[in-house]
Amino acid sequence: FLFLTELRCMTNDNNNNKRKADTMTNMDADGVYNVAFMTSGGLAPCLSSSIAQLIGYWVAALQDGKIKGVKFFCYLDGYKGILQGDSFVVPEETWKECDKLNYLGGSPIGNSRVKLTNIKDCIARGLCKEGEDPLEVAAQQLIKDKINVLHTIGGDDTNTQAAVLSKYILDQHGGKVVVVGMPKTIDNDVYPIVQTFGADTAAQQGAVFFENVVSESTANPRMLILHEVMGRDSGYLTSATAKAYRERLSKQAFVPGFSTSKETRDVHAIWIPELPLDIEKEGQRLKKVMDKNGCVNVFFGEGSGVHEIIAEMEKNGEEVPRDAFGHVALAKINPGAYFAKHLAQLVNAEKTLVQKSGYFGRSAAANEFDRNLIGKCAEVGVASAIEGVSGCMGQDEDKEGTPIRAIEFERIKGGKPFNIEEPWFQTILKEIGQA
Repeated sequence: FLFLTELRCMTNDNNNNKRKADTMTNMDADGVYNVAFMTSGGLAPCLSSSIAQLIGYWVAALQDGKIKGVKFFCYLDGYKGILQGDSFVVPEETWKECDKLNYLGGSPIGNSRVKLTNIKDCIARGLCKEGEDPLEVAAQQLIKDKINVLHTIGGDDTNTQAAVLSKYILDQHGGKVVVVGMPKTIDNDVYPIVQTFGADTAAQQGAVFFENVVSESTANPRMLILHEVMGRDSGYLTSATAKAYRERLSKQAFVPGFSTSKETRDVHAIWIPELPLDIEKEGQRLKKVMDKNGCVNVFFGEGSGVHEIIAEMEKNGEEVPRDAFGHVALAKINPGAYFAKHLAQLVNAEKTLVQKSGYFGRSAAANEFDRNLIGKCAEVGVASAIEGVSGCMGQDEDKEGTPIRAIEFERIKGGKPFNIEEPWFQTILKEIGQA
């Protein structure tokens, strides 16, 4: 999320009116906005484009006379950069060049996963010294750099941390922090936002990825291909990737009589956290597919089967690995290996291939759909910053017409499940024989 932060020193009661005016304009005494950017969390096809479009709308506000001046700072590697004071200023002569960032993947200023309230972790990673509070270190750095506005582009964890930081600065340093977030996550699992940045691009890229990988079904008899898609709590990306892939497959021409066909290259199963999984029953169904086609292609979300795997680990007395935020470290418990072991036996596969499209998809540049969505939210976000309105930018699904607005932070949270009743999803399940 991008966060717009106003730091104000408190004065005596005689200056109440002046403080109110300063708060509303959210700028320094000379009328110049010191605007900083920070990207945090995992990659998504939106980080570079968000910075490009935010800079563009700030420059437009300057040209339109809505602000008197602006200066852009970039903190490197997320909260790590703030804690260590590692930043650079974007030269004015390169502002026009920043539009090129729209067409780059990754982050042009680097990411990291840092939880400011996890003091032990911050000290262990050398981000602050023993006895220091990361929140205080971060607050002091922003004050030292005279930052008026901090744009943080990240997921719901980043948003939570920024809200905590803004409250800390208000409580401990008498400054008001205006926070305006931008929703970045390919999982598309943030309440109450209709569509998060990068999710559409990641789905399209995942389809391109599997379009090549599926050819491996011709490399060996009775081949089982497991396509692992990112999505800790939500099956949106897995489902949307399957939809995008099948749309591409429908346009592919085949020659009758050859062993490779639309049927052999189709998606044969979609497993997501929102759908109960009876692997024994699915194994029986997919065994018939294997016997007929000589291959089975399964799309599964990385969060699928996690509860079963954790239960098995705990039963065996194994420690469940978790990250700094307390999330289960999915890469270490390896759902793909779990499914490969169990399903391969059930369908009598001769060879099993597990392929992950997550890094391929999330590192792409934003597509046209996401660039347009980012642009609309960036425009409203800059306007909200100037007006001093806090919130997370996005299409508010709880409001009539789902308008793009600064959504109140107390309403923002992750873990929103995919709606399995979506007509297009139910159609896919029926077409592949899963429903």
